[in-house]
Amino acid sequence: MLNYTWHKGEMPEGLPVRQVYGIAFAKDGRIFLRIDNGRYKLTGGRPEGAETFEETLRREYLEEANIELGEARYLGYLEVDDGRERYAQVRMVTQIKKIHENHVDPDTGRMYGRVLVDAGEVKEYLGYSDEAGNQMMDDAVLMAQSYNVFPLEVEVQYNPADPEVCFINGKRGTHIKGK
Repeated sequence: MLNYTWHKGEMPEGLPVRQVYGIAFAKDGRIFLRIDNGRYKLTGGRPEGAETFEETLRREYLEEANIELGEARYLGYLEVDDGRERYAQVRMVTQIKKIHENHVDPDTGRMYGRVLVDAGEVKEYLGYSDEAGNQMMDDAVLMAQSYNVFPLEVEVQYNPADPEVCFINGKRGTHIKGK
């Protein structure tokens, strides 16, 4: 069984990176998801050669979704423990620069569905069963808002009675201490 832990800080030295995935925001604040066999997913993949995280993300978005990205910012990483080893899945936040006509992924030979979903509903689409994935998505929305990736139509409210809880467009989310 895989165990996931979300970390907002830098990765420890020596922890191998197996994935780089991005949370890509449209200018109106919606988040891009790829549809693969009826499942909604983030887009990304394995770093190749000496690619930077941002180079990996840009290549994967073009290959899988034919989308050009703006500047990408490091968000954090999911630490994965599969019982045999630990590794990292890096997550980045970016803005969509241009959506081109959909095409076949040259790596898989498949064409994926594409959808933009409201930031307040993205966790329902992704259906993460673990707390780590949901914390990651909450942090992505908060980071995108703090860097003005999208207009301030996305409303984030904090609960003064519980500083770990926030509401994104009326949907409950978690707020990590120290933000």
